[in-house]
Amino acid sequence: MIRLTTFESISNFHNKPAARLLLLCGILATWSTAVLAQDNSGNSVLERYGNLELTREGPTIDADLARKLFRRGNTYSTLERHEEAIEEYRKAISADPNFSDAIRSLANTYYYLERYAETKPLLARYIELEPTPSASLIAAVQTLGQLERQDGNFDAAIGYDIRAIELVPNDDSQVHIMANTYNNNGEADKAIRVYQTAAAVMPQNAFFNRSLGRILEQEGRLEEALAAYRDAAAKDPESDFYADLVASLERRLGN
Repeated sequence: MIRLTTFESISNFHNKPAARLLLLCGILATWSTAVLAQDNSGNSVLERYGNLELTREGPTIDADLARKLFRRGNTYSTLERHEEAIEEYRKAISADPNFSDAIRSLANTYYYLERYAETKPLLARYIELEPTPSASLIAAVQTLGQLERQDGNFDAAIGYDIRAIELVPNDDSQVHIMANTYNNNGEADKAIRVYQTAAAVMPQNAFFNRSLGRILEQEGRLEEALAAYRDAAAKDPESDFYADLVASLERRLGN
């Protein structure tokens, strides 16, 4: 063992090559241990939370790590290195499963890559975490409803479609697309729900009442159809078209 007791001893120590090598090795060993400990800390967090399907609560969340990984994912996304972005976003969600920005970004990346089966559960999770209406929430709700309709999952789609109508009450086109898709696929009851919701949130739009009446009449629900036509005529009393619908159905019913 080398003992340094005076300044002269220290000077002599540094003049000896073997001693200098011993000191350098000690410094490198200390530095390597510190770096390894830091890396292992991050890795242990990711390993602990590595499965995205696990339900996690408070003690398992590492928000700082999640934000760091999220930023890295954004960098990869900007560079269009999508697979690397996906990996970072997944790690961010593993570190903090309630990190809605990372969930949305991962969903957007999958959607861009047309990996819709992986997109849908992430959109559903994001919608669950975001109670306050926003442009991002609206887009998520509309997109998930559309994807479920495209897959023929009409029971899953209808809830998101109804919410989308309520969130965007002035989008006539989405209403007709939804209703026509349901009606053309033998889901008239869901088309009726779509038009009923649209008529409630956009009460000035007489054409929704007319469209509702058309499907009700198609389904043989004539009294309900007549009520819908009358609502349309009342909203637009100058329209001969709506007045004729009322008169025609009244004659059929003997009113």
